[in-house]
Amino acid sequence: MTDVTVPEYKHLTVLLDEAVDALDLAGARANGIYIDGTFGRGGHSRLILSRLGQNGRLIGFDKDLQAIATAATIDDPRFSIVHDSFATMQTALAECGLTQVDGILLDLGISSPQVDDAARGFSFRNDGPLDMRMDTTRGMSAADWLAVETEQKIEKVIREYGEERFAFQIAKAIVARRAVEPISSTRQLASLVAGAVKTREKGKDPATRTFQAIRIHINAELEDLAAGLSAAYAMLAPGARMAVISFHSLEDRIVKQFFAAKVKLEQPDRRLPIRAVDLPQPLMKLILKTKPSDAEVAANPRSRSAVLRVAERLPASALSMKGAA
Repeated sequence: MTDVTVPEYKHLTVLLDEAVDALDLAGARANGIYIDGTFGRGGHSRLILSRLGQNGRLIGFDKDLQAIATAATIDDPRFSIVHDSFATMQTALAECGLTQVDGILLDLGISSPQVDDAARGFSFRNDGPLDMRMDTTRGMSAADWLAVETEQKIEKVIREYGEERFAFQIAKAIVARRAVEPISSTRQLASLVAGAVKTREKGKDPATRTFQAIRIHINAELEDLAAGLSAAYAMLAPGARMAVISFHSLEDRIVKQFFAAKVKLEQPDRRLPIRAVDLPQPLMKLILKTKPSDAEVAANPRSRSAVLRVAERLPASALSMKGAA
Protein backbone atom coordinates (compact mmCIF):
# COMPACT_ATOMS: atom_id res chain seq x y z
CA MET A 1 0.00 0.00 0.00
CA THR A 2 1.17 3.53 -0.78
CA ASP A 3 2.33 5.42 2.31
CA VAL A 4 -0.24 8.02 3.28
CA THR A 5 0.21 10.81 5.79
CA VAL A 6 -2.86 11.27 7.97
CA PRO A 7 -3.37 14.96 8.87
CA GLU A 8 -4.23 15.67 12.50
CA TYR A 9 -7.85 16.78 12.38
CA LYS A 10 -10.23 16.34 15.29
CA HIS A 11 -12.99 13.79 14.78
CA LEU A 12 -15.84 13.11 17.21
CA THR A 13 -17.59 9.82 16.48
CA VAL A 14 -21.34 10.39 16.28
CA LEU A 15 -23.72 8.23 18.34
CA LEU A 16 -20.74 6.16 19.47
CA ASP A 17 -22.20 4.32 22.46
CA GLU A 18 -25.71 4.11 21.03
CA ALA A 19 -24.59 2.43 17.81
CA VAL A 20 -22.25 -0.06 19.46
CA ASP A 21 -24.73 -0.81 22.25
CA ALA A 22 -27.31 -1.60 19.57
CA LEU A 23 -25.12 -4.39 18.17
CA ASP A 24 -25.67 -6.22 21.48
CA LEU A 25 -22.17 -7.62 22.04
CA ALA A 26 -23.12 -9.36 25.27
CA GLY A 27 -22.50 -12.95 26.26
CA ALA A 28 -21.69 -15.44 23.52
CA ARG A 29 -22.21 -12.73 20.90
CA ALA A 30 -18.95 -11.11 22.03
CA ASN A 31 -17.11 -13.87 20.18
CA GLY A 32 -18.95 -13.27 16.94
CA ILE A 33 -17.87 -11.70 13.64
CA TYR A 34 -18.71 -8.04 13.06
CA ILE A 35 -18.36 -5.52 10.22
CA ASP A 36 -17.65 -1.81 10.53
CA GLY A 37 -18.54 -0.82 6.98
CA THR A 38 -17.29 2.76 7.34
CA PHE A 39 -14.11 2.70 9.44
CA GLY A 40 -13.36 6.46 9.15
CA ARG A 41 -11.03 7.27 12.03
CA GLY A 42 -11.95 4.12 13.91
CA GLY A 43 -14.11 5.43 16.75
CA HIS A 44 -16.79 2.75 16.44
CA SER A 45 -14.23 0.05 15.63
CA ARG A 46 -12.16 0.72 18.72
CA LEU A 47 -15.20 0.55 20.98
CA ILE A 48 -16.36 -2.68 19.33
CA LEU A 49 -12.90 -4.18 19.84
CA SER A 50 -12.98 -3.21 23.52
CA ARG A 51 -16.16 -5.27 23.92
CA LEU A 52 -15.24 -8.23 21.72
CA GLY A 53 -14.26 -11.52 23.28
CA GLN A 54 -10.92 -13.20 22.68
CA ASN A 55 -12.36 -15.16 19.77
CA GLY A 56 -14.32 -12.29 18.29
CA ARG A 57 -13.48 -10.72 14.94
CA LEU A 58 -13.99 -7.26 13.43
CA ILE A 59 -13.59 -6.46 9.73
CA GLY A 60 -13.52 -2.83 8.63
CA PHE A 61 -14.16 -1.34 5.20
CA ASP A 62 -13.30 2.12 3.89
CA LYS A 63 -12.63 3.76 0.53
CA ASP A 64 -10.44 6.53 1.99
CA LEU A 65 -6.68 5.93 1.97
CA GLN A 66 -6.23 8.05 5.10
CA ALA A 67 -8.77 5.85 6.90
CA ILE A 68 -6.86 2.77 5.76
CA ALA A 69 -3.63 4.30 7.10
CA THR A 70 -5.31 4.96 10.45
CA ALA A 71 -6.62 1.39 10.55
CA ALA A 72 -3.08 0.09 10.05
CA THR A 73 -2.14 1.56 13.46
CA ILE A 74 -4.55 -0.80 15.25
CA ASP A 75 -2.41 -3.67 16.49
CA ASP A 76 -5.05 -6.28 17.25
CA PRO A 77 -5.17 -9.76 15.67
CA ARG A 78 -8.98 -9.68 15.86
CA PHE A 79 -9.11 -6.73 13.45
CA SER A 80 -8.57 -6.44 9.70
CA ILE A 81 -9.34 -3.71 7.15
CA VAL A 82 -10.45 -3.81 3.50
CA HIS A 83 -9.74 -0.88 1.17
CA ASP A 84 -13.08 -0.81 -0.64
CA SER A 85 -16.70 0.23 -0.34
CA PHE A 86 -18.92 -1.63 2.12
CA ALA A 87 -21.08 -2.41 -0.92
CA THR A 88 -18.50 -5.08 -1.80
CA MET A 89 -18.63 -6.82 1.61
CA GLN A 90 -20.40 -9.96 0.44
CA THR A 91 -17.91 -10.64 -2.35
CA ALA A 92 -14.87 -9.53 -0.34
CA LEU A 93 -15.67 -11.75 2.63
CA ALA A 94 -16.72 -14.73 0.53
CA GLU A 95 -13.11 -14.81 -0.67
CA CYS A 96 -12.15 -15.34 3.00
CA GLY A 97 -14.73 -18.08 3.44
CA LEU A 98 -17.16 -15.88 5.40
CA THR A 99 -20.84 -15.94 4.47
CA GLN A 100 -22.49 -14.85 7.74
CA VAL A 101 -21.73 -12.24 10.40
CA ASP A 102 -23.19 -11.35 13.79
CA GLY A 103 -23.60 -7.61 13.32
CA ILE A 104 -22.96 -4.77 10.87
CA LEU A 105 -22.49 -1.04 11.48
CA LEU A 106 -22.65 1.61 8.75
CA ASP A 107 -21.84 5.25 9.61
CA LEU A 108 -22.67 7.08 6.39
CA GLY A 109 -21.56 10.39 4.94
CA ILE A 110 -18.15 12.01 5.36
CA SER A 111 -15.96 12.44 8.41
CA SER A 112 -14.78 15.68 10.00
CA PRO A 113 -11.16 15.12 8.87
CA GLN A 114 -12.35 14.85 5.28
CA VAL A 115 -14.31 18.08 5.59
CA ASP A 116 -11.59 19.98 7.44
CA ASP A 117 -8.74 19.02 5.10
CA ALA A 118 -8.90 21.64 2.33
CA ALA A 119 -6.82 19.42 0.05
CA ARG A 120 -9.72 16.95 -0.18
CA GLY A 121 -12.06 19.50 -1.74
CA PHE A 122 -15.17 18.52 0.23
CA SER A 123 -15.75 21.91 1.86
CA PHE A 124 -16.27 25.43 0.57
CA ARG A 125 -15.03 26.96 3.84
CA ASN A 126 -11.34 26.72 2.89
CA ASP A 127 -9.97 26.98 -0.62
CA GLY A 128 -8.53 23.81 -2.08
CA PRO A 129 -8.53 21.61 -5.18
CA LEU A 130 -12.02 20.54 -6.26
CA ASP A 131 -11.60 16.79 -5.80
CA MET A 132 -14.29 15.37 -3.47
CA ARG A 133 -13.33 11.72 -4.02
CA MET A 134 -13.34 9.52 -0.94
CA ASP A 135 -10.96 7.19 -2.76
CA THR A 136 -8.43 9.38 -4.55
CA THR A 137 -6.99 6.35 -6.38
CA ARG A 138 -10.15 5.75 -8.39
CA GLY A 139 -12.69 7.61 -10.47
CA MET A 140 -13.14 11.17 -11.66
CA SER A 141 -12.63 14.24 -9.48
CA ALA A 142 -15.39 16.83 -9.12
CA ALA A 143 -13.36 19.29 -11.20
CA ASP A 144 -12.92 16.77 -14.02
CA TRP A 145 -16.61 15.87 -13.93
CA LEU A 146 -17.77 19.49 -14.06
CA ALA A 147 -15.44 20.09 -17.01
CA VAL A 148 -17.13 17.51 -19.25
CA GLU A 149 -20.65 16.78 -18.02
CA THR A 150 -23.72 18.15 -19.82
CA GLU A 151 -25.65 21.05 -18.34
CA GLN A 152 -28.75 18.84 -18.09
CA LYS A 153 -26.95 16.14 -16.06
CA ILE A 154 -25.30 18.70 -13.76
CA GLU A 155 -28.71 20.25 -13.12
CA LYS A 156 -30.25 16.84 -12.41
CA VAL A 157 -27.53 15.89 -9.92
CA ILE A 158 -27.77 19.20 -8.05
CA ARG A 159 -31.57 19.09 -7.99
CA GLU A 160 -31.95 15.44 -6.94
CA TYR A 161 -28.96 14.97 -4.61
CA GLY A 162 -28.86 18.49 -3.21
CA GLU A 163 -32.61 19.19 -3.28
CA GLU A 164 -31.56 22.60 -4.61
CA ARG A 165 -34.35 24.68 -6.19
CA PHE A 166 -31.86 26.84 -8.07
CA ALA A 167 -30.25 23.81 -9.76
CA PHE A 168 -31.02 25.12 -13.27
CA GLN A 169 -29.38 28.48 -12.62
CA ILE A 170 -26.33 26.86 -10.98
CA ALA A 171 -25.82 24.37 -13.80
CA LYS A 172 -26.13 27.14 -16.37
CA ALA A 173 -23.56 29.25 -14.51
CA ILE A 174 -21.14 26.31 -14.28
CA VAL A 175 -21.28 25.63 -18.01
CA ALA A 176 -20.87 29.33 -18.82
CA ARG A 177 -17.86 29.67 -16.49
CA ARG A 178 -16.05 26.57 -17.73
CA ALA A 179 -16.15 27.96 -21.25
CA VAL A 180 -13.95 30.79 -19.97
CA GLU A 181 -11.75 28.98 -17.42
CA PRO A 182 -11.57 25.61 -15.66
CA ILE A 183 -13.46 25.34 -12.37
CA SER A 184 -10.69 23.73 -10.36
CA SER A 185 -10.99 25.04 -6.80
CA THR A 186 -13.61 24.94 -4.07
CA ARG A 187 -13.59 28.71 -3.77
CA GLN A 188 -14.33 29.11 -7.48
CA LEU A 189 -17.32 26.80 -7.30
CA ALA A 190 -18.66 28.30 -4.05
CA SER A 191 -18.43 31.81 -5.46
CA LEU A 192 -20.14 30.78 -8.68
CA VAL A 193 -22.99 29.11 -6.78
CA ALA A 194 -23.41 32.13 -4.49
CA GLY A 195 -23.94 34.29 -7.55
CA ALA A 196 -26.56 31.93 -8.99
CA VAL A 197 -28.62 31.38 -5.81
CA LYS A 198 -31.09 34.24 -5.53
CA THR A 199 -32.36 33.67 -2.00
CA ARG A 200 -30.42 32.13 0.88
CA GLU A 201 -31.55 29.87 3.71
CA LYS A 202 -30.93 31.41 7.11
CA GLY A 203 -27.72 30.14 8.65
CA LYS A 204 -26.75 28.05 5.60
CA ASP A 205 -24.13 28.87 2.98
CA PRO A 206 -25.67 28.96 -0.52
CA ALA A 207 -23.09 26.41 -1.70
CA THR A 208 -24.06 23.76 0.88
CA ARG A 209 -26.60 21.88 -1.22
CA THR A 210 -24.51 21.97 -4.41
CA PHE A 211 -21.38 20.65 -2.68
CA GLN A 212 -23.41 17.87 -1.07
CA ALA A 213 -24.97 16.91 -4.39
CA ILE A 214 -21.71 16.77 -6.32
CA ARG A 215 -19.99 14.80 -3.54
CA ILE A 216 -22.80 12.24 -3.45
CA HIS A 217 -22.63 11.82 -7.22
CA ILE A 218 -18.83 11.62 -7.48
CA ASN A 219 -18.70 8.90 -4.82
CA ALA A 220 -21.86 7.06 -5.94
CA GLU A 221 -22.96 7.24 -2.31
CA LEU A 222 -26.64 6.40 -2.75
CA GLU A 223 -25.91 3.56 -5.18
CA ASP A 224 -23.35 2.18 -2.72
CA LEU A 225 -25.85 2.49 0.11
CA ALA A 226 -28.57 0.57 -1.71
CA ALA A 227 -26.13 -2.17 -2.74
CA GLY A 228 -24.53 -2.20 0.72
CA LEU A 229 -27.83 -2.64 2.55
CA SER A 230 -28.72 -5.62 0.37
CA ALA A 231 -25.27 -7.16 0.85
CA ALA A 232 -25.41 -6.56 4.60
CA TYR A 233 -28.83 -8.17 4.95
CA ALA A 234 -27.66 -11.20 2.98
CA MET A 235 -24.74 -11.66 5.40
CA LEU A 236 -26.64 -11.24 8.67
CA ALA A 237 -27.05 -14.42 10.67
CA PRO A 238 -30.46 -14.98 12.30
CA GLY A 239 -30.63 -12.72 15.35
CA ALA A 240 -27.85 -10.45 14.04
CA ARG A 241 -28.35 -6.69 13.89
CA MET A 242 -27.65 -3.96 11.38
CA ALA A 243 -27.12 -0.42 12.70
CA VAL A 244 -27.06 2.48 10.22
CA ILE A 245 -26.30 6.14 10.95
CA SER A 246 -27.39 8.55 8.23
CA PHE A 247 -26.86 12.31 8.00
CA HIS A 248 -29.29 13.61 5.41
CA SER A 249 -32.81 12.85 4.26
CA LEU A 250 -31.82 11.04 1.05
CA GLU A 251 -29.75 8.48 2.94
CA ASP A 252 -32.24 8.09 5.76
CA ARG A 253 -35.13 7.55 3.35
CA ILE A 254 -33.28 4.67 1.67
CA VAL A 255 -32.48 3.05 5.03
CA LYS A 256 -36.01 3.54 6.37
CA GLN A 257 -37.61 2.08 3.24
CA PHE A 258 -35.20 -0.86 3.16
CA PHE A 259 -35.95 -1.83 6.75
CA ALA A 260 -39.69 -1.27 6.27
CA ALA A 261 -39.75 -3.63 3.29
CA LYS A 262 -38.16 -6.38 5.41
CA VAL A 263 -40.38 -5.75 8.43
CA LYS A 264 -43.73 -5.67 6.66
CA LEU A 265 -43.84 -7.88 3.59
CA GLU A 266 -46.51 -7.36 0.95
CA GLN A 267 -49.42 -9.68 1.68
CA PRO A 268 -51.55 -11.47 -0.93
CA ASP A 269 -55.20 -10.62 -1.51
CA ARG A 270 -57.19 -11.69 1.55
CA ARG A 271 -59.84 -13.20 -0.71
CA LEU A 272 -57.39 -15.83 -1.95
CA PRO A 273 -57.55 -19.27 -0.29
CA ILE A 274 -54.13 -19.11 1.40
CA ARG A 275 -53.43 -20.73 4.79
CA ALA A 276 -51.99 -18.57 7.55
CA VAL A 277 -48.86 -20.75 7.63
CA ASP A 278 -48.22 -19.90 3.97
CA LEU A 279 -48.44 -16.12 4.34
CA PRO A 280 -45.18 -14.14 3.94
CA GLN A 281 -43.49 -13.66 7.33
CA PRO A 282 -41.43 -10.62 8.46
CA LEU A 283 -37.70 -10.92 7.75
CA MET A 284 -36.53 -8.30 10.24
CA LYS A 285 -37.79 -6.45 13.28
CA LEU A 286 -37.07 -2.84 14.14
CA ILE A 287 -35.02 -2.37 17.29
CA LEU A 288 -34.28 1.32 17.55
CA LYS A 289 -34.49 4.74 16.00
CA THR A 290 -32.68 7.54 17.80
CA LYS A 291 -30.90 10.85 17.32
CA PRO A 292 -28.01 12.51 19.16
CA SER A 293 -28.80 13.95 22.56
CA ASP A 294 -28.84 17.68 23.16
CA ALA A 295 -25.52 17.29 24.98
CA GLU A 296 -23.91 15.56 21.99
CA VAL A 297 -25.18 18.18 19.55
CA ALA A 298 -23.84 20.93 21.81
CA ALA A 299 -20.42 19.24 21.90
CA ASN A 300 -20.46 18.35 18.19
CA PRO A 301 -22.83 20.48 16.07
CA ARG A 302 -22.09 18.33 13.01
CA SER A 303 -24.02 15.50 14.68
CA ARG A 304 -27.32 17.38 14.72
CA SER A 305 -28.75 15.78 11.56
CA ALA A 306 -27.74 12.20 12.41
CA VAL A 307 -30.31 9.42 12.67
CA LEU A 308 -29.51 5.91 13.92
CA ARG A 309 -31.79 3.08 12.79
CA VAL A 310 -31.29 -0.49 13.94
CA ALA A 311 -33.01 -3.69 12.77
CA GLU A 312 -32.51 -7.36 13.59
CA ARG A 313 -32.74 -10.29 11.20
CA LEU A 314 -35.38 -12.75 12.32
CA PRO A 315 -34.90 -16.52 12.31
CA ALA A 316 -37.29 -18.63 10.25
CA SER A 317 -40.60 -18.24 12.03
CA ALA A 318 -42.44 -21.08 13.66
CA LEU A 319 -45.22 -20.66 11.12
CA SER A 320 -42.81 -20.86 8.20
CA MET A 321 -41.09 -23.94 9.63
CA LYS A 322 -44.44 -25.64 10.26
CA GLY A 323 -45.61 -24.84 6.74
CA ALA A 324 -42.38 -26.17 5.24
CA ALA A 325 -42.82 -29.43 7.14
